[in-house]
Amino acid sequence: MGHEQVPKIELNNGTLIPTFGLGTWMSPPDKLTQAVKDAIDLGYRHFDCAFVYDNENEVGTAIKEKIEEGVVSREDLFIVSKLWNTCHRPEIVESSIRKSLDKFGLDYIDAYLMHSPMGAQEGDELYPFNENGIIISSDIDYLDTYKEMEKLVEKGLTKGIGVSNFNKAQIERILENCTIPPVINQVECNPYLSQERLIEFCKSKNIAVTAFSPFASPESPFRQPGEPELLEDLVLKSIAKKHTKSVPQICLRWIVSGNKTFIKMHQIA
Repeated sequence: MGHEQVPKIELNNGTLIPTFGLGTWMSPPDKLTQAVKDAIDLGYRHFDCAFVYDNENEVGTAIKEKIEEGVVSREDLFIVSKLWNTCHRPEIVESSIRKSLDKFGLDYIDAYLMHSPMGAQEGDELYPFNENGIIISSDIDYLDTYKEMEKLVEKGLTKGIGVSNFNKAQIERILENCTIPPVINQVECNPYLSQERLIEFCKSKNIAVTAFSPFASPESPFRQPGEPELLEDLVLKSIAKKHTKSVPQICLRWIVSGNKTFIKMHQIA
C-alpha cells in the first residue's frame, strides 16, 4: 500500500486526512516505535494517538527517525491526539496539549480531540476512582473545555479540534455555542455497531467520522464474557470467502464505503 494510493478526505477546515490510519491503543510500548516506522514504510501517514495511551514518546521517536531518513516530511503526516478526561478544566487545556507535543517532539498536532464528553477529577491519577470503584467525575461543562480548545487552533498548536465518543445532542450543543465546529467525531463503528443515525447526522453538519474498533476490539479489557466475536462471524466469513478476502478486509471495506467516514486500524500488535 503506497501512500499515494490511499484516498484522502477533506475536513471542514480544509485539511486532508488519509482514509486509513493506524491506531495505537493497547500497543506494547517496546514494539510501538518499530511498528510505526514499519507502517510509514508501508505507506501509512495517519496515526491516531492519545495522552492516556501513554505512548506518544514512542510514536514521536518513530516519526523523528523517518523524517531524518528522508522517508517523510512532517507535512506528509496526519497526527491525531486527544485531551484526556482529567484535563477538562479550561486552565489546564493548553498545558495538556503542550505535554503531548513535547512527547511527540512536534510543533503542532493535526487534529486534537476531546476524548470524552465526561470529565473526571483533575490530578495525577488518569482514572480517579472513589472507594466504591467508581470514577470521580468533574463538574466542568465540556462546552467550557471545547471553547478553550478553540484557542489552541488560534495559537497554532493544532490545525483542528474535534470530539470523541460524542452523541448527536452533545455535538449540537457545541455547534450552537462554539465558534469552531468539530472536524471529527471519533466513535466505535463496525458491523456489530453501525452508528448509522449518528454518522448521517455528522455528515449533515460536515463533520467527518472516525471509526475506532473496526473489528470490535477482540482483545479489549472492556469485553464481557460471552460477547460474540466479530472476526468469527459466519456471515462475514462467508462474504470474505466469496470475494477471496479476509474478514478484517470486509469490515474495513464496509466502513469506508460510507461517505465522509474514514477509519483507522484499532490495534497494531
